[in-house]
Amino acid sequence: MKQPLVADDPMLHGVIPYPAEFAERYLADGFWGRRTLDRVLRETAMRRGAHPAVIDEERVISYAELISRIDVSQATLSARGINAGDRVIIHVPNVLEFFDAVYAVISLGAIPVFAVHSHRASELEHLARSSEAEMLITSSRIPGVDPQEFCAELANRLPLLSVVYAEDLYEQGLDLLAAGREVSRAGCPRPAHAAAFLQLSGGTTGRPKLIPKTHRDYAYSFERSAQICNLDDGTVYLSGIPLAHNFAASSPGYMGVFATGGTVVCALDGSAERIFSLIAEHRVTVVAAVPPLALAWLNSSQKHRYDLSSWQLLQVGGAKLSRGVAERITPELGCALQQVFGMAEGLVCYTRLDDDPETVVSTQGKPMCVADEVLVLDSAGTPVPDGTPGNLWVRGPYTFRGYYNNPQANAECFTPDGFYGSGDIVVRDARGYLTVVGRTKDVINRGGEKISPEQIEAVLLRNPAVHDVSVVGVPDEALGERTHAYVVPRDRTTPTRAKILRAWMRTEHLAEHHIPDVITIVGELPKTHIGKISRNTLRPGATSPQGEA
Repeated sequence: MKQPLVADDPMLHGVIPYPAEFAERYLADGFWGRRTLDRVLRETAMRRGAHPAVIDEERVISYAELISRIDVSQATLSARGINAGDRVIIHVPNVLEFFDAVYAVISLGAIPVFAVHSHRASELEHLARSSEAEMLITSSRIPGVDPQEFCAELANRLPLLSVVYAEDLYEQGLDLLAAGREVSRAGCPRPAHAAAFLQLSGGTTGRPKLIPKTHRDYAYSFERSAQICNLDDGTVYLSGIPLAHNFAASSPGYMGVFATGGTVVCALDGSAERIFSLIAEHRVTVVAAVPPLALAWLNSSQKHRYDLSSWQLLQVGGAKLSRGVAERITPELGCALQQVFGMAEGLVCYTRLDDDPETVVSTQGKPMCVADEVLVLDSAGTPVPDGTPGNLWVRGPYTFRGYYNNPQANAECFTPDGFYGSGDIVVRDARGYLTVVGRTKDVINRGGEKISPEQIEAVLLRNPAVHDVSVVGVPDEALGERTHAYVVPRDRTTPTRAKILRAWMRTEHLAEHHIPDVITIVGELPKTHIGKISRNTLRPGATSPQGEA
């Protein structure tokens, strides 16, 4: 019997369905299965019950124990009135209780709304209102947050929103069981085409949009990713970024690890000492990071203090990795590099584990699915030849068909035939590998010359005195925009001068209009909630050359 695909299907909960012809093809070709996300985990637990599923900084929990915790946590949520289809915001750091919360909500047939733990009351208010959430699950272990003050502010902004601590889900559930309440051990039955969760867009402008995903399209994404990354039941996976982020969830992420029976190690932050100590202690094999984290690990003296011999693979994604940094990873960290380019909206590209070194350091990989349709178009919508930069448009079995309750964004981001415009500028080679040139919104128009910030940043990162850099465009009456580079020196005790950096850039044979108009030396760069550099934060303060050094 065919599964319903109409927009008013009550199981969709805001998911814009794939047209019937595409859905039937993806089912027939085997891209979509019939398992829900919690069913994937439960089936692994049946065969790997005693194996460690999650290790956080205090506990080691087996698959059987994790399933028990999820079932008990369901009782708490059910007693608090959460039903199938309800939205529940997950605002929990990288600790065991993150998994209790996520899978208890999913098992009830409710819909997680993922928030990163760095979000505060303002962002959470936006999420709660836009998703029509019934509950927020937060944590008493969020660094730098006073739990009482935080909850008081939430209550002031959202008096009708129920708030519960993730740490209480399991403990309160045990009390309910002791009082005679029954617990479901199977979860709420629903089809794989049902809505699974709402994910945040990774965009850096304005309020994040909500991306609805179904069980079947997301399961395909992490299961295919696990195949490409050669995960197996011996994998020990560590994420240096929040588990609430799409990269850490499905590329292959913790869901890919759970599908193959490996172990997930939780890091409360991505500092070099914490990451290296966890690798050494738990014999971690795979680590995921964004470029600023990878660079910080490379530049840390801590890497020589720990036994990192178990480390097989470093995945770097979330933003463009410069070639200069990519070339350092294997010689300095002793593990292989895999570049990951993807988006919560859908398309994921990987360099393959058997790719030649040049491909690994110079591209962001190729799409993971043969059914991924990729267009590289000019501004008029005409396909460009291979080797020519163009705008990326994608369609496929795990690329969504529309943002949640946001018709304006959907009209701007989708073609009538369902291709999604990611806003990335890429170059595709004859093999289908993509190299990210930049973002459409980040390109600087300096006196008619179109300048990619990433090109300037890549040159500056080759300078041994530079730890990190970000380049933004600043309004200018004469030029339209001028370039402003913010540079973090590697050695804070030795002065780094803008004049010296400009002279050095000229020796690198960079075009004169690519030499930054303004260079400011700073102690650190602002980051987004997942550790990527926030250009938007830099732009308002980059209105004059003051601060150049």
